[in-house]
Amino acid sequence: MVILVAENLFQDKTLLTQDHLRALTDALDSGAFVQVRRMLNHLPAPTIAHLLESSPIKTREVLWKMVEKDNEGEVLNYLNFDIQTDILNKLSPEEVASITEGLDTDDIADILQNLPEKVIYGVLHAMDAQDRNRLVAVLSYPEDSAGGLLNTDTITVRRSHTLDVVLRYLRRHDEIPEMTDNILVVDRDDILLGILPLRKLLVSDPDQTVEDVMITDFKAIPVAMDQKEVAHLFEQMDWISAPVVDEAGKLLGRITIDDIVDVIREESDHSIKSMAGLGAAEDTFAPVLRTARHRAVWLGINLITAFVASAVISQFSATIDKVVALAVLMSIVASMGGIAGNQTQTMIIRSMALGQIGSTNSMWLMKREVAVATINSLLWGFVAAAVTVWWFNDMTLGYIFAAAMVINLMTAALSGVFLPLALRSINIDPALAGGVILTTITDVTGFLSFLGLASFFY
Repeated sequence: MVILVAENLFQDKTLLTQDHLRALTDALDSGAFVQVRRMLNHLPAPTIAHLLESSPIKTREVLWKMVEKDNEGEVLNYLNFDIQTDILNKLSPEEVASITEGLDTDDIADILQNLPEKVIYGVLHAMDAQDRNRLVAVLSYPEDSAGGLLNTDTITVRRSHTLDVVLRYLRRHDEIPEMTDNILVVDRDDILLGILPLRKLLVSDPDQTVEDVMITDFKAIPVAMDQKEVAHLFEQMDWISAPVVDEAGKLLGRITIDDIVDVIREESDHSIKSMAGLGAAEDTFAPVLRTARHRAVWLGINLITAFVASAVISQFSATIDKVVALAVLMSIVASMGGIAGNQTQTMIIRSMALGQIGSTNSMWLMKREVAVATINSLLWGFVAAAVTVWWFNDMTLGYIFAAAMVINLMTAALSGVFLPLALRSINIDPALAGGVILTTITDVTGFLSFLGLASFFY
């Protein structure tokens, strides 16, 4: 009965992966491995990869062994870095070369980039000469550059050819490369001259030459361009693919939208997880010791910053002993500053990732955030003071609380803008380090302003 329900479920590929995972787990528990293998390989490669990423280690190992050999490379391509590495480290170079055979050059490069050099050399040695030369060309570029994303599988023609000749040339192929929306026009030295959109090729007079209908007013991507800038261009221009050239204008390959989607997803994951001190490709179901090791570093850094804040508090212990209300209220000042600073910093980091912030507008943003902080600090400072006076029946304490709130919120706003810009200028990832530094600043400023003012007035 379990197997019948599971097989019916797997007929609908639109159902949630968790439903697939539950059905597979039930089938595995019942010992029906043959049926599980059939159900698993009935799914598309991205869904199989998602199932593996959503499974605990032992279940994942069993499922991976059941993936058909012909599907392993495609599934591997969709797995995150941690899981890819775990699988590849257990294979010989010959097995890696066999698994990745048939994948696009850029996908193979992505898989091999983070493996030991000895393994990479072994994989290259196991390939045929043509595939090896293509892969070496891609691996020679930085992973986060346009060269690291390019695919050498392109269709090129000469400008003197007629469209009829081009059409007959295309029909000789069993299929054309995926996401081909333009045919690239080059000269005898492979210098890129223009692009021939398929939409124009199919409706133009076959007797016309390529030069008559090709587009010369286009933007080719320099091979050294950062992948973030490439992603911005794709977003702005609504490209499906784009040619990549070297400094001399020689065509090297093309970048397709599927690779750009991966870049955008990786950048998004990186920004979110970095704020918590986590790796972008961290495996959700990684072993306990590995996960603990990854998280320990930032917990240790946070502990140090907490001691710094506590050291500030300890300098005012005598004042706190006299006015117990200070111990009740001081965490509120630090908390409000932390929230305000994170709001500003998150907005700035996002805008930086989108390429919207530079030297021309950063000062304007600083002034805008100060103005916003002024409004909010006065508003909530007044509210906080009113509540404090009502609660403790102490007008002086209300004034101190409001003043400390204004000081900390203003500091948080300035830090939220300045920190990401400063960290980027010294090549430190703002998403990774900004949160810890900002929290320290708002905590120290909040405690120092609140307790310092209290010491002065009391």
